[in-house]
Amino acid sequence: MADKPQWLIREDASVPVLVALALRQALGIRAPQDLPSLRDLPVRAPDAAEATPALEKQWRDYWDMTVEPRAHHSGVPLELVDGFDTLVALPASGAEQLSEAIAPHAASSVRYAKAAHDRYVSSIRSSMGNRSGTTDGEAYRAYASAIAEFERDIGRRAHSFELNVQVLPFSQRGIWWIGALTVAVTDGLRRDVVSFDAAIRPIIAELA
Repeated sequence: MADKPQWLIREDASVPVLVALALRQALGIRAPQDLPSLRDLPVRAPDAAEATPALEKQWRDYWDMTVEPRAHHSGVPLELVDGFDTLVALPASGAEQLSEAIAPHAASSVRYAKAAHDRYVSSIRSSMGNRSGTTDGEAYRAYASAIAEFERDIGRRAHSFELNVQVLPFSQRGIWWIGALTVAVTDGLRRDVVSFDAAIRPIIAELA
């Protein structure tokens, strides 16, 4: 049993990730270029000032630290930003523009993120019997068929791998890489068992 592959899959609709995306939308930041907007959240006005390259870079660094904090460390201490409780921490130096820009959006982004997370928990529990943020039990079974299909196609056992899945209320249906070991999937696609199985299979193939 010592050499048996270990598959670590974490699924969630992370409140910090949702806050970061809500702030992205409020600030008009386009990176990552392929990610769609969030549903039920105002899209930035067309006549609003463009986000500066410096602001976009600071947000992108914050995004990377939020999505995969173990892989992206700040070179300076992090400080919590007022209004966001413990959900947003930015470098003590080098993120001044971002800290100032996000302050007016604290209440709205946190409110949106918490509501979206609650909807995810309720939806997954009711439709699939899964639990938020878990890797075992019934939540794990959602990925078992895709792993089994991969193994049949490739003719070998899957290698050990780690995958984080963020289930998010995007305006477009799909699945996107948002980190080295992290993907984002639209909530509607996640609930569609057949379509989700087909969508997650290539992701598993890349890792396993």
